Amino acid sequence: MRERTFVMVKPDGVAKGLTDEIVARIERAGLKIVSMRRMRLDRGLAEELYSVHRGKDFFERLVEHVLSGEVVVMLVEGERAITQMRELSGATDPTKAAKGTIRSDFGSSITENVIHAADSAESAEREMRIFF
Repeated sequence: MRERTFVMVKPDGVAKGLTDEIVARIERAGLKIVSMRRMRLDRGLAEELYSVHRGKDFFERLVEHVLSGEVVVMLVEGERAITQMRELSGATDPTKAAKGTIRSDFGSSITENVIHAADSAESAEREMRIFF
């Protein structure tokens, strides 16, 4: 099933110069980047992105992290794009992510894990509307 999803290279990924490597992995997986831009989020955008986590103990850490530097937001399209991006990204905790995934290879913590990828069709729609 052809679908679109939202992907973001987080500030730690941008700062480490990983954007090109992440884009290459996405494209090698047969997915297409329809739109991409580098930007700095304001608090309102960051809180809207992570609104599903509002009230959880890690919410403020997530928000502060994405406010700490530039991000690269992407609209990605392809067969099973949401599932493929979740597989490419790996588990949220880099120490539990499968070998060869983006988070396993480059993440340093649950918060600083280089990439955000929408976890469902509903999240993808919501997140794409926020940024595109």
